[in-house]
Amino acid sequence: MSESKHVPFLLWPFYAIWKLIEFIFLLTGRLIGVVLGLVLMIAGIILTVTVVGAIVGIPLMVIGFLLTLKSIF
Repeated sequence: MSESKHVPFLLWPFYAIWKLIEFIFLLTGRLIGVVLGLVLMIAGIILTVTVVGAIVGIPLMVIGFLLTLKSIF
């Protein structure tokens, strides 16, 4: 998926720092997605316990589950 690019020797430290920052942003985005998905699932479960909130709670659980699944894989 990633292309092998020729990086000049003098620019390699900047390229390495850029790749490290890119990796940190990717990891942080996934972590936020997992946490947000879990929060949505918990909110959906709490709403489903109240019978009136089940109309909103069940779709909220499904959206949270799908968000968590997408963030993990």
